[in-house]
Amino acid sequence: MTDSRRDVAATFGGVAGEYAAARPTYPAALVDWLADVAPARDLAWDCGCGSGQASVALAERFAHVVATDASSAQIAAAAPHDRVTYRVASAEHSGLATGSVDAVTIAQALHWFPLEQFYAEVRRVARPGAVVAAWSYHWLTTGDDAIDAIVDQLATGTLAGYWPAGREHVDNEYADLDFPFPRIDPPPLAMTQDWTLDRLLTYLRSWSSVSRYRDQHGVDPVSPVAEELASRWGDPSAARPVRWPLTVLAGRT
Repeated sequence: MTDSRRDVAATFGGVAGEYAAARPTYPAALVDWLADVAPARDLAWDCGCGSGQASVALAERFAHVVATDASSAQIAAAAPHDRVTYRVASAEHSGLATGSVDAVTIAQALHWFPLEQFYAEVRRVARPGAVVAAWSYHWLTTGDDAIDAIVDQLATGTLAGYWPAGREHVDNEYADLDFPFPRIDPPPLAMTQDWTLDRLLTYLRSWSSVSRYRDQHGVDPVSPVAEELASRWGDPSAARPVRWPLTVLAGRT
């Protein structure tokens, strides 16, 4: 593993608790579609699984899921499931058997991988016609322009220099990432959840850039933002709809 990738793994390890507590879940329709287009439902590989948001959803549709992540802290915080096996492993060295996988999923992680080596591993472990799907989501919106402006200022102002290299691919919706598989189109998908203020703040603290900012300055950059958000949110226990634009790249081996 290169130094830059060790840095990414360490960064996400530093926010593993927040990540597990507050990262959004993915649309059920996405996982249903993946199961429908996979050649079988025996084994899915969730690569870069983080704390298992996609892994446990896949386990409701596939007989078994192997979920891997380079961060041992993320794996330690992952949500347990009887049909999910979690492993600490890099994207290019999964430890899976050749020709064993029906679906490969990469949720909010493809931009961190060494793509040439990862795609070689995908081709090795995939069965003929296996589905490969990578998705990512951009900045959230709440429908309240003032709240959205506060979050945007944190993400693109205060934290602008603290995102690990690779984040730019999320910003441009994976438009310039190589994806060398014959494409298949997913159905229209929406990613929406109802969150309280506390849930939103925990999510913001799960950002990799927040961890890097804290490490460098010794202070939490979200704390002053929390005061601003509280002044706009109203009742902090009241749930607001939170939405993310979802980008999905999908194809077959």
